[in-house]
Amino acid sequence: MTDNARTAFRALHESGTFVLPNPWDAGSARILETLGFPAVATTSSGFAASLGRADQRVSRDELVAHVASLAAAVRVPVAVDAERGYADDPAGVSETVELLAGAGAAGVSIEDYDPAAGRIDPLDVAVARIAAAARACDRHGIVLTGRAENHLYGAGDLDDTIRRLCAYRDAGAACLYAPGLTDLADIARVVRETGAAVNVLALRDGPSVARLAGVGVRRVSTGGGLAWAAYGALVDAAEELRTAGTSTYRDRGITAALRGQAFS
Repeated sequence: MTDNARTAFRALHESGTFVLPNPWDAGSARILETLGFPAVATTSSGFAASLGRADQRVSRDELVAHVASLAAAVRVPVAVDAERGYADDPAGVSETVELLAGAGAAGVSIEDYDPAAGRIDPLDVAVARIAAAARACDRHGIVLTGRAENHLYGAGDLDDTIRRLCAYRDAGAACLYAPGLTDLADIARVVRETGAAVNVLALRDGPSVARLAGVGVRRVSTGGGLAWAAYGALVDAAEELRTAGTSTYRDRGITAALRGQAFS
């Protein structure tokens, strides 16, 4: 099944536009598969929240076990938010990809933000890490996504973002991702100037999937958005129960039919 999933995931990046939602556990992954999404991807913040932690507070072993649980729960491809690769050097990034491949990953993303240093990696450092990940991904037919995080951290302008994405493309990344972009003209420029498959993060004030498709975006992901929406629904329901003592929140739960399809 892993080889088939990887083949299917690569094919999704060849043409058109698809939505890649980000579940935070096996149950949410099963629901998303039941709803018809062709693939899913982990979310670092959503998974960390499911463990009661902040983002970037999960170990590599925990991530690998999480990926294995999702890959076993669904038949669609599972891509992985591998943050910075859980390693200080390119060899360690390669090892992380190998572990994720063994867990059943069909895609892996590597970002260039170093939380330990609190800064974006110098370009040469980031490129070396992407190149190591690309070699490991190629051995397994895994789609590698190179992520430029500078837009999220106010470190560099759009020119710098595109320069980084092009370098990651040249180092072997098959898909490119700069989370935080919301201006359609900026996104169109990224697609045009990189000439690669581009992922865009779906945001409340960002373009719709249809508009993103119109400028050639290949993939639209949700990041931790679905997890936070679910936790928000939990808070609303719990507050109703605590303050009003009523349980109308049950009316907003998933239907028994969907529950039966997802959890049979």
